[in-house]
Amino acid sequence: MKKKLRIALVAHDNRKVDIIDWVIYNSSFLAKHSLVCTGTTGTLVKEALARRDIHPDMQIMNSGPLGGDAEIAAMVVRKEIDLAVFLIDDLNPQPHEADIMMLLRQCRVHNIPIACNRYSADLMITSSLWDDDDYEPMHPHYEIFDRKKHEESEAKLTNENLDS
Repeated sequence: MKKKLRIALVAHDNRKVDIIDWVIYNSSFLAKHSLVCTGTTGTLVKEALARRDIHPDMQIMNSGPLGGDAEIAAMVVRKEIDLAVFLIDDLNPQPHEADIMMLLRQCRVHNIPIACNRYSADLMITSSLWDDDDYEPMHPHYEIFDRKKHEESEAKLTNENLDS
């Protein structure tokens, strides 16, 4: 990959082993990019990569419950993040659920790819679209959907196809 990405890495406590394993597996890729992490995740990522003598450009924010998720969400809004990997503990309640939802929402609203599991993270970092100069991500369309008008249009198309 030619393009240098700014990648956010966030993991809840019960997913930190997962994210560290993912980071180690993808360390040669991540070494070429800038990382932004929430507090404890960032410290663990930095230590895991340093043990492999990898020292990427890295910014460590506050811990998630202390505003780290919100800090990264603000970076998403300012278009300072290209990709987010957020390994969420879906099996236990989180005290900062509102911040988690805000980060996920801002990624969706601002069209920032967000992976919430290792498989989707692997697919995203290996996408050839990152280096495709002709590819321009479409912006999300937020408009009222008129179901009746849509159904009438579909029926008209179906009838035209039957007539031909």
